[in-house]
Amino acid sequence: MATITLKQHLSRRTFLRATGIAIALPWLDAMSPALTRAAALATPRRFISVSNDLGFYAPFLFPEKAGRDYEPTRYLKPISDMKELFTVISGVSHPGVSRGHSADVCILTAQPNISGANFRNRVSLDQLMAKQLGKDTRFPSLSLTASGPGSMSTSFTDLGAMLTPEDSPQSIFAKMFLEESPAARQESMRMMQEGRSIMDIIGADAKAMQRRLGNSDREKLDAYFSSVRDLEKTIQANEAWATRPKPKVTTESPKFPADRNDVIGRQSAMMDIIFLALQTDSSRFITLHTGGGGGKIPLPGVEEAYHNLSHHGQDPNKIAQLGTIEEAQMAAWGQFIRRLQMTQDGDATLLDRSMVLLTSNLGNASAHDTKNMPVVFAGGGFKHGQHLAFDQKNNYPLPNLFVSMLQRLGLPIDKFATGTTTMRGLEMI
Repeated sequence: MATITLKQHLSRRTFLRATGIAIALPWLDAMSPALTRAAALATPRRFISVSNDLGFYAPFLFPEKAGRDYEPTRYLKPISDMKELFTVISGVSHPGVSRGHSADVCILTAQPNISGANFRNRVSLDQLMAKQLGKDTRFPSLSLTASGPGSMSTSFTDLGAMLTPEDSPQSIFAKMFLEESPAARQESMRMMQEGRSIMDIIGADAKAMQRRLGNSDREKLDAYFSSVRDLEKTIQANEAWATRPKPKVTTESPKFPADRNDVIGRQSAMMDIIFLALQTDSSRFITLHTGGGGGKIPLPGVEEAYHNLSHHGQDPNKIAQLGTIEEAQMAAWGQFIRRLQMTQDGDATLLDRSMVLLTSNLGNASAHDTKNMPVVFAGGGFKHGQHLAFDQKNNYPLPNLFVSMLQRLGLPIDKFATGTTTMRGLEMI
């Protein structure tokens, strides 16, 4: 086995980068308290985020009237049969988050990015949830993309490192449901045990540096030790899961459509994977992000590239084509919600126990404006069937919704990023 040593001459920048890589590995988060775990096992609750980085055309999404008797808009009509299962939220954004497309990394962190080049992200909502409640499933969390290799994720670790998203439905399907051969399983166990030994070596060598560091660097080293301990616990948990049989499913793996520009088909394939993960309780905290794409989406009436259409400049022809694309996106999301509602989960449905968020970093992609973010929120044990309309000019903090979600999971958390309370007007059942 190769020896990994932290050299005394290693620069602080290099060391921190190495730390970031270590904590960026999947499922390195810590164990949850025993009482919280027991509550989660008694009533498993889940969180799913579906997002894109080109927003939704606001006049086709947001109803004119607030409250419960609103008239469904063009984008809401395909899901109007489920009106009582979701809430439309307008007039919200992340305080201090701007900078157009670059705000996509803040979708689930709500970390103000006004510092520009000096910006440092924070833990995302899904990873905070997974840290407390994720160890009771084979995959504490799943970060997915429908945009192919090299795409971004909305999931970030405690130190603000982006998790590399899974970009193949067949690969995720194999990890969740296909058993390894005995030889492959033995090799996986060997690698996990070796990984734990490497963590021991790194921890011992790094600790020897501590006496020569200043207070600031010592704090960073403490954070590194914490991540090492978390990773060791994760390796131990993975060893336990490796000996358990995987769930059996009768369906074949979802596949991406042959046309890479078919954003709707690719998103639907990933949502099929999410459904299977929830149905088999393979994971409870899942994110899916879809990029804009530069190609023409294969839908009737769409003649220009999706990204170009999002920068419509109020051109009626471009808006009409954009509406066709985004209406199809909403219909696909709605089909996912229907499947959750139709699937029993003990004495409730999967939707009853799954908080499902649809959003984007941009409220107006044409102007690269991060205000008035599009938000549709379904399921999860909240009283829905309404349009929560906040001030379009002086937006309400969307992170307050994140606080509501955390508390719905039973976590004693009253702040998240710039969110300092639960969302006004949204009540738990």
